[in-house]
Amino acid sequence: MDRLVLDDLELKGKRVLTRVDFNVPLSNGKVMDDTRIQAALPTLKKIIGDGGKLVLMSHLGRPKAGPTPEFSLKPVAAHLSQLLGKEVKMAPDCVGEEVQKMANALQEGEILMLENTRFYKEETKNDAEFSKKLATLGEVFVNDAFGAAHRAHASTEGVTKHLKESAAGYLLQAEVENLNKLLEAPQKPYVVILGGAKVSDKIKVIHNLVTRVSALLIGGGMAYTFLKAKEIAIGDSILDVEHLAMAHNTLIVVRNPHPYKKLKFVLPSDHLIARANNDKEYQVCEAAEIPAGWKGVDIGPKTVAEFKELISTAQTVFWNGPMGIFENNAFAAGTVEIAKAVAAATERGAFTVVGGGDSIAAIEKAGVKDRISHVSTGGGASLEFLAGIDLPGITALSKPRKKAEPAKKTEA
Repeated sequence: MDRLVLDDLELKGKRVLTRVDFNVPLSNGKVMDDTRIQAALPTLKKIIGDGGKLVLMSHLGRPKAGPTPEFSLKPVAAHLSQLLGKEVKMAPDCVGEEVQKMANALQEGEILMLENTRFYKEETKNDAEFSKKLATLGEVFVNDAFGAAHRAHASTEGVTKHLKESAAGYLLQAEVENLNKLLEAPQKPYVVILGGAKVSDKIKVIHNLVTRVSALLIGGGMAYTFLKAKEIAIGDSILDVEHLAMAHNTLIVVRNPHPYKKLKFVLPSDHLIARANNDKEYQVCEAAEIPAGWKGVDIGPKTVAEFKELISTAQTVFWNGPMGIFENNAFAAGTVEIAKAVAAATERGAFTVVGGGDSIAAIEKAGVKDRISHVSTGGGASLEFLAGIDLPGITALSKPRKKAEPAKKTEA
């Protein structure tokens, strides 16, 4: 990537302010899913192994009114301590005199976890003074929080203005390099599978990829907005009314993505439907139209077969968003089958990327998480990256150092 990376930095003896994405689910003071923590371990081990003094900062949840016990990072610090087999000191705050003293007192290889940065409204406002206070805790900055890289916050973008060197951690570097493969000369056929409920956050991805991909497969709640835009009855299915016109315009774009290229834009041809007021009563709707009083909860068997056929020929696959309400086992078949098809494509030699929290949960449910080429830790960030949007948490990092030119030989 065209930014400084962790291996470019001299870490020994330095306080390394490191932004991680430890926004993980908690229950009764315990971490329920440590996927994001595990993903950051290579970066953390490199820093402490090289004698850096590690200062960690992250957000957790969306606290509304300052410090709240339920959004404290204390359980995360305890969990990380177990994973690393060494103490992770917990700061009482993320800024302030006491925190500064704790950071200054760190010895080589020691770790300090700052309290939730979102306990301050200045974090999301990217306040300059707050950014400066955070920056004083480190001597160099490492951003390994890809999941927050699309936000111009104090802890992701603001701090870079107050530190001489800012670099990408191993996780952030891997995310950029793998997602770039989806934009820069991907192997064909290239199949993109998009699901989930929101249309708005997927539209820009569709428009940016439309001339690059071979097929766009649309499932999940967003499919019903596209079907409605085609004047196909969707019964009581979820509908994004606000973006209906945008969906209609997108249908026009995908019909003619390029004068020399035909794109397959595939919407569900059948569905699993449930009574709008009774999720325990469900059946297969063999037509694209959904009758009144019923709602779509999963793609149907014909659609599953069509999607799997296209995935089976792919050399590149990107998937973001489930095909239905997969959390309910009765409605999970379509999503699980797509997960297995993507895994099979990987084993056949295709390059596959799965992004987004729900999609990761889906491949875990299907038992195929370790059979995907790259699992992206950032749902929103990966979508914006593939939409061609510059991510402020990346663009703010330092440019690579210029290599010294070899000395010119002088004639005797």
